[in-house]
Amino acid sequence: MNRTTTLLLTALAPLSWGTTYLVTTALLPAGHPLLAGLLRSLPAGLIALAIGGTLPRRGWWAKALILGILNIGAFFALLFLAAERLPGGVAAAVAGVQPLIILALGALVVQERIRPTTATAAVVGAGGVALIVLGPAASLDLLGVLAAIGGVTATALGMVLTKRWGRPSGVGPVAYAGWQLTAGGLFLLPLTLMFEGLPPAIDGTAALGYLWLGSVGGLLAYTLWFRGIQQLPVIAPGLLALLSPVVAAILGTLVAGERFTPVQTVGLALVLLALVAGQLGALRRPRA
Repeated sequence: MNRTTTLLLTALAPLSWGTTYLVTTALLPAGHPLLAGLLRSLPAGLIALAIGGTLPRRGWWAKALILGILNIGAFFALLFLAAERLPGGVAAAVAGVQPLIILALGALVVQERIRPTTATAAVVGAGGVALIVLGPAASLDLLGVLAAIGGVTATALGMVLTKRWGRPSGVGPVAYAGWQLTAGGLFLLPLTLMFEGLPPAIDGTAALGYLWLGSVGGLLAYTLWFRGIQQLPVIAPGLLALLSPVVAAILGTLVAGERFTPVQTVGLALVLLALVAGQLGALRRPRA
């Protein structure tokens, strides 16, 4: 499979994650964000383990636990804390700096060279996301901002370590995703029971939302995502993550009736420009 096909398949993950906000607000019971993260990860992880039929080998239990906490558990917990204390636009704007964090960590941990094109694309993309999601009434909360930064830093480090450690030979992408989803879900389980508990009832609408988040946004998305991280330069999927807030904003306009302003249109154009230029720079093979 060539790099372009791998890139397109990897992009399906952040595209699906862009539906999370709409699904959460329209279908799920309010006040249970950690439960949403738990049901998005643990059932999908157990299903992936059953399909993959492979448990971590000696030396990989600790790695799977670390990756699952960084990519899934800690990321979801900090993301939901930020969502509670910040307007959604502010939280998404903070998440837009993730490619810059990945650039720095990629250079330090896996010695990937920082190309001027990809660095510029990361800056432009972060600015474009800010134009899309930030409004004039956006307010800041220090704890919320720190939680948002912590969440994107955790998953950025998880992406870089996923790239560094690779995938053991003989282990398929579904089983590998299952390790991390299960570890992340087990991390979220006590937090959910301690701080939220269960809703009094889960109706058919909520069940449909949880099913979407767990199957498409969990099992399928993370299988493609981790596979792409291993086969692409680490900044390539990092830039693709910018698609998530873009999709959320577009769905808000088309489905929820939110207004898409000219400033947001400029931001969308900047993000798309950053994605194209950044991917071309990241996938360009170095000269011999």
